[in-house]
Order: sequence, then C-alpha cells, then structure tokens
Amino acid sequence: VQLVESGGGLVQPGGSLRLSCAASGFTFRSYAMSWYRQAPGKERERVAAIGSVGSDINLLDSVKGRFTISRDNAKNTVYLQMNSLKPEDTAVYYCNARRGGSDYWGQGTQVTVSS
Repeated sequence: VQLVESGGGLVQPGGSLRLSCAASGFTFRSYAMSWYRQAPGKERERVAAIGSVGSDINLLDSVKGRFTISRDNAKNTVYLQMNSLKPEDTAVYYCNARRGGSDYWGQGTQVTVSS
C-alpha cells in the first residue's frame, strides 16, 4: 500500500496550491479519503474528507470557502485545492485512506505560507 503526496511548497499569503495524493496497493474506489494537517506543536487535524464515490464531503470550518477536496477514481488520486492561503495553514499535510479497520497514511508534504 502506498499513498504519495505531492504539490506542497512555499507560497505567499493569498496564494494557491493543489495537493495530490496518488494511491496504490488497495482498492482506492472503495475507500473514504481525507486530508489531515499537523502544524509544529499542534495536534493533527482533519482538513477535508470525501466519500468513496465523491459525495459526503466534509471540510474543517476554518477552510470552508477556500479549500476543495476531490477525487478521480480512474486515476486513484485525491486532490486538495487550497486557495486564499493564510500563514495559519502552514503545516505538513497528510493523505489518509480509511475503510472499516483499514487505515493508511502517506508520508506528508510540507505547506508553508509566508511572505
């Protein structure tokens, strides 16, 4: 099983980034997918989640209206479009796949929002 995140980097406040998470080794279309983040000294928090068929979307209140989660089951990939980024969005972002007792994590990608 592999979850490989990409798309992180340094961006100025107000900018945008698109994170991708490419999955392999399991039946991607059967799993709910989520993006989590963890800032230094803080607990990991779930930013966005999407059901197996692309419905049941949930977003953290602080990112509503700025972030969008989507998935392409044909490409085994989940995305996180992040717009109007703020310094407080700075964190390592992790991809997660979950179904029943199965729970998989990616290695994370750093997002830094700074001028």
